[in-house]
Amino acid sequence: MFTSNKFKKKYTVKIPKNVNVIHCNEKNIITFIGPLQTKSLKLNVKIFLVPSLSLITVTNIQVSGTSATDFKNVKKIQGTTVAKVKQKLIEITYPLYHKLNLVGVGYRAFAYESLESQIYFKLGYSHLIYFKVPNLLNVHCQKFTKLFIFGNSSFDVLTQTAAQIRACKLPEPYKGKGILHNQETVILKKGKKI
Repeated sequence: MFTSNKFKKKYTVKIPKNVNVIHCNEKNIITFIGPLQTKSLKLNVKIFLVPSLSLITVTNIQVSGTSATDFKNVKKIQGTTVAKVKQKLIEITYPLYHKLNLVGVGYRAFAYESLESQIYFKLGYSHLIYFKVPNLLNVHCQKFTKLFIFGNSSFDVLTQTAAQIRACKLPEPYKGKGILHNQETVILKKGKKI
C-alpha cells in the first residue's frame, strides 16, 4: 500500500527512535513527544502513520470543512505540512540556538544582572538600545561582542527574536559594521574614489 507511486518519498517523514507520535483522526491533530518537550500540530490534510517503518506519510486528501479555494492549493498545503512536521521533530529533539556577532568599533552587548530577560546595546548611537527577550528564550553575552540566543521555544520565535536584534543595527555595505549572523559575510561595495 505504501510502496506505490501515490505516496512519493518527498511527502514521507522518518520518525526518530526517541520520539513518540500520537495521531487523533477525529480532530486531525498530531502530537509529538520527544526528549525535550511535547508539541502538537493541527493538520489540514490527512496523514498515515506507519509504526512498523516509523514513517509519517502526508497525503493530498483534504480534511472535511475546508473551503473550495484550498482545494486548488492542495499540493502547496501538502508540502507545507511536511515542512511543519519536520520542524516540530527538530524542535522536540534538539536544543535550538542562534549566534549573533557585533562587528564595529565600540559595539557592545550587555545583559542585566538583575533582569535576565533584558539586554542593552551600544551600537554607535548617542543612546543605549534596550531589548526585552521573550520568556522562553535566554541570551548569553560572550566577550561583549557575541550573543548566544537559546531556549525551548519554537524555531519561529527564536529566528524572529534574532531578526529583531539584528534590525537594531543592520550591516552596512561599505565597512561591514553591524550585527551579523554567525559565519555571515557582507559583500563590501567600493567607496567613491577621489
